[in-house]
Amino acid sequence: MATDQADQDAEPRRRGGGPFRFFGEVRAEARKVTWATMKEVQISTIMVIIFGIVTAIFFFFVDSLLRLAMNFLLNLGL
Repeated sequence: MATDQADQDAEPRRRGGGPFRFFGEVRAEARKVTWATMKEVQISTIMVIIFGIVTAIFFFFVDSLLRLAMNFLLNLGL
């Protein structure tokens, strides 16, 4: 019981070390990162653009096909 009272009387400990320590650690970790080269970034960007266009075209055709199918099915009831 005595240790419980001593723990309550003591000031709460600060965790960490404040914003300066935090940002210092962030900078240290950022230095460890292997960053992509400019060529890798350019190739990745081009690939994303190409796949985005291909995906848009694919979904355009799927949407058009489904629209035609729905129109056909809805007009059968008339």
